[in-house]
Amino acid sequence: MATDPTSQEDLEEIRNNPSGPSLPIPPSSSLVVVLAAVSAVPQLAIDMYLPGFPDLSRDLQADPFAVQLTLTAFMAGLAAGQLVIGPVSDQFGRRRLLLWGSALCAVATVLCAIAPTIEALILFRLLQGLTGAAGVVLARAVIADRASGSRAASLFSLMIAIQGAAPVVAPLAGGVVVQFLGWRGVFWALAVISVALWLLATFFIAESLPVGRRRAGGLSELRRMTAAVLRNRSYLHYCLAVGFGLGSMFCYIAASPFILQETYGMDAGWFSVVFAANAAGIALFSALSAGLVRRFSPVAVMRLGLSLMAAGTTGYFILTLTESANLWSTLVLFFVIVGSLGLVLGNATALAVAQAREAAGTAVAVIGAAEFLIGAAAAPLVGLGGENLQPALGAGMLTMTLIAAIAGWTSGRRCAPQQEMH
Repeated sequence: MATDPTSQEDLEEIRNNPSGPSLPIPPSSSLVVVLAAVSAVPQLAIDMYLPGFPDLSRDLQADPFAVQLTLTAFMAGLAAGQLVIGPVSDQFGRRRLLLWGSALCAVATVLCAIAPTIEALILFRLLQGLTGAAGVVLARAVIADRASGSRAASLFSLMIAIQGAAPVVAPLAGGVVVQFLGWRGVFWALAVISVALWLLATFFIAESLPVGRRRAGGLSELRRMTAAVLRNRSYLHYCLAVGFGLGSMFCYIAASPFILQETYGMDAGWFSVVFAANAAGIALFSALSAGLVRRFSPVAVMRLGLSLMAAGTTGYFILTLTESANLWSTLVLFFVIVGSLGLVLGNATALAVAQAREAAGTAVAVIGAAEFLIGAAAAPLVGLGGENLQPALGAGMLTMTLIAAIAGWTSGRRCAPQQEMH
């Protein structure tokens, strides 16, 4: 990946700062790939075991609502973990926290594999989320440390496009593992993957936040910085666009295994293919977004994605409400709704972080917490639809998407100057 040339002024500032450069050093393409891989572990932990939902339900004698709570617990852990790890990394740096979090995530994954009851699995999934949050929030923070503006939007979109391989491969691999080893085999496979990516992070991810750019002041400073980020209205608009946009996808994730496998009769293998195709849609749209921001503003590209999502969820809701939905209309609309997120996530994240670059760890942590708190709330609510699962899914996705669209369309056309946080 090409990097911008360093100006004489940049070199002078670097020479005059003995604690490390205060200017961002653009990341290499290899670093972006490694960051995407490390931050994809939670995505694998969500998608790989979806084909095993019916098997898990039978094995642990749990109803669909309880099974969906394992997903909710994981996402709640991801949200809470990011709220702690992100701000702490603004004070102590990124790398050490990333390595510890990744190692503990591997341990929690082993516990999931040996869970004797649904209650134990829910608890271990919470721990898995708390520790796995390190990869999500700190990978984004490293990008935010090293890029800004349209370049950051392009890099975030590129990272999401690379991450798109995870949800494409995950359900396919998960379907095979479930078929031969059951749902527990999925968590053993995830444990091996977690260890491999921890080794990758150890060798390839260096510290991106020099001592001279870290925040000091202990817990009081953490609280103050978080409050400063949350007072920024432009930041909150972009944060809500990300959070509720992903909330729509988590509704789909929680309900689609039951709709496609039990309502339309797909087996675990075909469900994995469909789920992978929709995940590939996110990757394709994210790659498209990385190119579009070179010609159009990140705001414009984000709003295009939100508009496509709104059109897709409205169409699906109408079809389910009138009992006109069939397999093919469902598949097409799922692809449009999920794929359009690729135009939203990278751009909205870059636009949000631009409002609080001096506290990038805190900024990305709040975004990540919003994503998974909203997702954690949305997933089980869809399950309450019972036999009316399709209309419940349509209503859930439409509600989430409309909130995201309102937030995105009422945000400023350009990033406001970032607030001073001294």
